[in-house]
Amino acid sequence: MSQPERPQPRHDLAALVEAALDWWGDAGVDGALADTPQSWLASERKVAAKAAAAAPAFAPPPPPPAMGGRPGDWPQTLDEFHRWWLETPSLPFPSARRLPPAGPADAPLMILLPMPEADDADGLLSGRGGKLVDGMLAALGLAREAVYCAAALPTHVPMPDWAQLREQGLGALLAHHVALAAPKRVLILGRSGISTLLGHDLPNNAAALREFNHDRGCVPAVFAYDLAALVARPAHKAALWNRLLDWTGTDLT
Repeated sequence: MSQPERPQPRHDLAALVEAALDWWGDAGVDGALADTPQSWLASERKVAAKAAAAAPAFAPPPPPPAMGGRPGDWPQTLDEFHRWWLETPSLPFPSARRLPPAGPADAPLMILLPMPEADDADGLLSGRGGKLVDGMLAALGLAREAVYCAAALPTHVPMPDWAQLREQGLGALLAHHVALAAPKRVLILGRSGISTLLGHDLPNNAAALREFNHDRGCVPAVFAYDLAALVARPAHKAALWNRLLDWTGTDLT
């Protein structure tokens, strides 16, 4: 006697399709293949384009204010500049102790430093470097009181970024300061920092510069090493003195 046929299990079509897709997924196939080329990123680009079109338009942020504020608001007399130099919060490092410039306008010589020295406790050039400067001035027949002394920065800062300070406008502010002081000549003690502020591409070759350009013209200048280097290396002092000899035949008083 024959056995009756067992009924075959009935499978749901959706379950069969899902099982087939799972099998191909386990095999590493994660997309359909076709002979016709297509852009896989087209839909994503359309979505991104729609999102960008729907996003609100934002104006670019305004440029940062120039160092010291707008040039049109800078003081226009030297006395006003001295007070503003000590009080305005728009200069770098506003919370640090500042040292003011010193000396008369229209001086026969201006001594320009990148910043006060670390040991300038009582004013510009009141530390060890000031003694070296006084010796040079005496050899030139000048007293400290007759010379205008100033710095590009109002306070001492370890390793300032001169290129960034120039981008922020400190070089233009320095040129304005020199124009207000109106010296006959300028001795720059710290040539790399100052020449970077002035926009020279090769600050280490600033010894070749002979003039300082400012808002109202230009003034003869000597670019030298900073005071720390002059104090540490007598050869630098001798080289500076040889350059200053060019001025000894002219009226420095």
